[in-house]
Amino acid sequence: MLSINKLEKVIELEETLRAEYEGKLEAAQAELERVKQEQAEQQAQLQATIDQQLETIQDLTAKATDNQKVEHQNRELTNRSENQQEQIATLKQRVKALQKDLASEREQLKELSQYDPRRMKKNLDANKKKLAEKSRANELLQKSLKEAKGEKLEAERKVQELEQELEGLKADLQPEEKAA
Repeated sequence: MLSINKLEKVIELEETLRAEYEGKLEAAQAELERVKQEQAEQQAQLQATIDQQLETIQDLTAKATDNQKVEHQNRELTNRSENQQEQIATLKQRVKALQKDLASEREQLKELSQYDPRRMKKNLDANKKKLAEKSRANELLQKSLKEAKGEKLEAERKVQELEQELEGLKADLQPEEKAA
C-alpha cells in the first residue's frame, strides 16, 4: 500500500505542480507561439527584403551589363570612326592624285586633239582652197602689175617722145627767136 500511497502522492504532486505550472506553461506556450509568429513575420519581411534586394541586384546587373554593352559599342564605334577617318584621308589623297592624273590626261588629249587627222585634213583642204584663191588673186595682181608696168613704160616712152619733140620744138623756136 505504501507504494499506492506514494503513487497517489506523486499523482497529487503532479497535479499540484501541473496546476501551478500549467498557467506558466500555457503562458510560455503562448509566448513561444507569439515569438514563432513574430519570427515567421520577420522571416517573411526578411525574405521580402532579400527578394527585393535580389531583384535590385538583378536590375543593376542587367543595367551594368547594358552599360558594359554600351561602352563596348562606343569603343567599337570610336574605332570604326577612326578607321573611317583614316580611310577618308587616304581616299582624299587618292582623289587628288586622280584629279592630277585626269588633268594631265586632259592636257595630253588636248595636245593629241590638235593633231586630229580629220581636222588636220579639213584644215589642209581649207588652206588649199585659200591658197588657190590667193594664187588666183596673185595671178590677177601680177597680170594687172604687168599691164600697169607696160602702161607705165608706154607712158614713159610717150613722155620721152614728147620731151624730145618739145626739145625739138624748143630748138626750132630758139633760132627763130634769135632771128627775130
